[in-house]
Amino acid sequence: MLTIIKREINTFFSSTIGYLVIAIFLIINGLFLWVFSGNYNILDAGFADLSSYFELAPWVLLFLIPAVCMRAFSDEMKMGTMELLITKPITLKQIVLGKYFGAVFLILIALIPTILYVFTISELGNPPGNWDVGSTIGSYIGLLFLVLAYTAIGIFASTLSQNQIVAFIIAVLLCFVLYYGFEGVTSSTFNISQFGMKAHFDSVARGVLDTRDLIYFLSITIFFIALTIFKLKKQ
Repeated sequence: MLTIIKREINTFFSSTIGYLVIAIFLIINGLFLWVFSGNYNILDAGFADLSSYFELAPWVLLFLIPAVCMRAFSDEMKMGTMELLITKPITLKQIVLGKYFGAVFLILIALIPTILYVFTISELGNPPGNWDVGSTIGSYIGLLFLVLAYTAIGIFASTLSQNQIVAFIIAVLLCFVLYYGFEGVTSSTFNISQFGMKAHFDSVARGVLDTRDLIYFLSITIFFIALTIFKLKKQ
């Protein structure tokens, strides 16, 4: 499995893909948080808080992660290298997990520089150092689990078509439905928001680590990884 992870990471950084993903994520967040005026601008908010970043990041990742994952298996199937990969002394489960963790590693690298935002709001606080530690740490943990779930969905979507664009669109739709779809259709009569990832992400972001929220994200992740393995076995 480590061989597959290294192969995926080398593929990302031997071309412009890896650098482009990291740059796009940081630029979009940077522009909305520090440059563009609006609801997400931290300087316009008047208080040192990263809540706007954690509201924005899931939506940026909703498009960015499918873009990273869309070639995972669709490219292998299109070029006919999937059969060659299966003949290697490695199980299908290890292949799927190798590609999965390779993509997760790339996204985590993109998230690491945003820790600078924490030091920035710490200095902007009045007095300096006055910021909500629990909420910020909880939000980063929630973002980590969201990345795990999004990536599993993206990897699964890449098995559904040899066309990378189709795989990208499917992944975006699945991520959108599971993140915001239940929240969007909930009502006073039928409150189904708890079935969506947004409700669980918001719960963790408040700084309270409820095992139910973490188990939810892990269940989504494991389900789609298992679905990916099952789909490839049927091919």
